[in-house]
Amino acid sequence: EKERRRERPEQSATQSPGLVSELDRRQKELVLQTIPKFCFPFDVERVSQSQVGQNFTFVLTDIDSKQRFGFCRLTQGCRVCICLLSYLPWFEIYYKLLNTLADYLTKQQENDLNDMLISLYDLPVPKPFTPVNLSVVGIDLIFPFFITGQFVMLPAYPSVSVCLQRNLTEYFVAVDVNNMLQLYASMLHERRIIITSSKLSTLTACVHGAAALLFPMYWQHIFIPVLPPHLLDYCCAPMPYFVGVHLSLLERVRSRSLEDVVILNVDTNTLESPFDDLHNLPSDVVSSLKSKLKKQSTATGSGVARAFLRAQAALFGSYRDALRYKPVSPVPFSTTVHTQSTSALLAGLSYVQGVPQKCTSFETSISE
Repeated sequence: EKERRRERPEQSATQSPGLVSELDRRQKELVLQTIPKFCFPFDVERVSQSQVGQNFTFVLTDIDSKQRFGFCRLTQGCRVCICLLSYLPWFEIYYKLLNTLADYLTKQQENDLNDMLISLYDLPVPKPFTPVNLSVVGIDLIFPFFITGQFVMLPAYPSVSVCLQRNLTEYFVAVDVNNMLQLYASMLHERRIIITSSKLSTLTACVHGAAALLFPMYWQHIFIPVLPPHLLDYCCAPMPYFVGVHLSLLERVRSRSLEDVVILNVDTNTLESPFDDLHNLPSDVVSSLKSKLKKQSTATGSGVARAFLRAQAALFGSYRDALRYKPVSPVPFSTTVHTQSTSALLAGLSYVQGVPQKCTSFETSISE
């Protein structure tokens, strides 16, 4: 919240401070009323206590399209949820904090828990690469990878590996390569996509991990990593969406009128789709990507991210070559030229120590 206030521009002379304060108060009340619904995004009558101890993440998107992350942990037989709100997508950091807070709660150390929350709230946003120490009743908790600016960066780079590394690794372990490629193609075609799982931690990790593979692009439509019961009608939306649905709610979703929806069941590792989107991608790019993903050296979040970034470079790196510009006329796009340039780019990748030089240059320019 402090980070949000820091980004807010100064009030104009025509704005009433009282009006702005009242709007802020109402907005906060609305958020506080909404959060509990996202903290228990499942059928409470059908879910067992197996959800206890799982860390998961929901996302609230405001009117300015800015995302606020809710990092959650269920405790005490799914009756209590610890939730930390932040505009910073530091999954690993907040999950570590949640584990510590849950331990305090289990041991009924409420004073220590409150002291830690106060210390965390009053902590200024740290600079990049700065270790953060939290002192709670004489105990120092050190998180040495509290790194800012990692939301738009790729987790393949060491400096931002804590952003989505965990999610990408879990996604790669949970879903086989063929389904991963099918879902990737569906995202490029901007389909209506649902991911489902009986484990909240796996569900939100797969949604965030899959979305990260679009880098340097990003999903611009409805994005809800875990859909609470009161928002299930979003699955009937006529526009593209990417949502996660707990398995206990999937029957309710299927009972609605769904049209042309891609559904990935992580538990059974099965994908249902009325489309053959992967067939529309260049076969040489798909074959190369599949080969890299099946190598043992790729079986980490960093390896998966680099493999998809190289595919993005092959697919879109020569996009500009296909724009045939002429003065005072529309700019047409030549599909033929783009296809030829893509094939040439893929065939011309030169390897030095197993790293494609052109893709490496592409990655470097993006990271900068």
